[in-house]
Amino acid sequence: MVLGISGASRNAALALCDGGRVVGVCEHERITRTRSAALRSGQLPKETLRAMLRLGACTEEDISAIAVAEEVIRLPPGPPVTYVNHHFAHAATAFYSSAFHDATIVVCDRGGSPELTVWHGDERGIRQERFDWSGPGFASVYSMAAEAMGFRREGDEHRLEALARAGDDGGGASIPAIAYRGDRLDVPAHFQASIASAIGRNGSSASTAQRASLAGRIQREVGEALVRLVADVSRTFGSDRLCLGGGLFYNSYLTTLLAQSGLYGETFVSANPGNAGIAVGAALSIADAGSWPQRREPLSPFLGPEYSPQEIKAVLDNCKLSYDSLRPGQIIERTAAALAKGQLVGWFHGRMEWAARALGNRSILASPVAPYVLENLNAFLKLREPHRTYSLAICADDLPRYFRGPAKSVCMEYEYEVLDRPLLRHLLPANTTKLRVQTVDESAGAFYELIRAFGDLTGVPMLVNTSFNGFNEPIVCSPRDAIRVFYGTGLDMAVLGSLVLVK
Repeated sequence: MVLGISGASRNAALALCDGGRVVGVCEHERITRTRSAALRSGQLPKETLRAMLRLGACTEEDISAIAVAEEVIRLPPGPPVTYVNHHFAHAATAFYSSAFHDATIVVCDRGGSPELTVWHGDERGIRQERFDWSGPGFASVYSMAAEAMGFRREGDEHRLEALARAGDDGGGASIPAIAYRGDRLDVPAHFQASIASAIGRNGSSASTAQRASLAGRIQREVGEALVRLVADVSRTFGSDRLCLGGGLFYNSYLTTLLAQSGLYGETFVSANPGNAGIAVGAALSIADAGSWPQRREPLSPFLGPEYSPQEIKAVLDNCKLSYDSLRPGQIIERTAAALAKGQLVGWFHGRMEWAARALGNRSILASPVAPYVLENLNAFLKLREPHRTYSLAICADDLPRYFRGPAKSVCMEYEYEVLDRPLLRHLLPANTTKLRVQTVDESAGAFYELIRAFGDLTGVPMLVNTSFNGFNEPIVCSPRDAIRVFYGTGLDMAVLGSLVLVK
């Protein structure tokens, strides 16, 4: 048993491997309910460790080794600790999560030196390629731009991405361009100052439309430079498959550019490409990986804690709540009917996602064609800016009818052009023509059946899918978390396994 640990400064996570097989992954924040919770120096995250040991049906004494990919992590005496190169752990997460047995791996992350590295994975393992890089990488430049736009908290880069999605094609204000030089990015000294000047001090003199256009321009420039980099990587190292690792690739605009660039036949992004995900790569890099070359399926995005029907019922009874217990077909029928009426539903099933985004096991669901869906989600549920959009989960077979983009997006890793904007007009702010999409097939079980049933009822085989959480808190993990969010927000219904709560 090997335990991978990440998160020295934020987003701590644990991954437990048994003989090279991942049996559990969980971010510490989802157990502690403290967003972006970090490790405490010299301590193991005991609460999350207990959850992992339960999934592995083992005890702490069964752990033979610990792997970490951050040099500053300090742990208490116990099993031997192996320190793995940070970017190597990103590469391992990306490659070993995929179904590929041969791939080029590009890692873009601020946590390494250099900030950009290239690797190759095959049946012999993972090795670093000779690719010189100096100075800030794409992740740092994007973070600099986000800070200049007023998004100053660490991890707020997603707000720049969301703002850019609402921008028009006018190009935005003029700012000094970054330039890709083959082994570096030339970033003008006044890059951040120019952005801040373009939007006015603290953004007070710029409208949302102006800020969105500027964000779109910044993102396009970063994307164009990134495609040129990956084109150089493709020419230099060949291969028909590409894996992407590092926090930069949370950005679905950038991953979509690369997937559709034609540079590689197949592109893969892991369920959690950032620092929380490196717990997986660190553990696998020292585990017995002899079985990996024979693997053909990617890691499941659902490797977190799970709760039995008896455990869920016990929590509801302990809270003295009234609920309905339904058969599977009844659950699908009742939930689809509620969604068709425009209600918001908390959906709690099976093992929690180790993915960065909710994918149907810890989700809040809504009808994408309900008249006030965007206002209900932004103004009353998530407390977000009016221009923020939401992801859609769609039956995989129906994807080409409604969207243009990559062939599949199992973990919401790509964004798509909306083909029928009038159909989704209630979900799309002005100027928005693209959305992040999750493709769902029959292997998703009840979630697929629910989307299909909603499609049969309304003619629209897709649902809004956002994370099951309250304002500024992590995705729910336990039934108790789900109950608290249900009663503390504007949700109309919560489905916890076979048990249904309504207000």
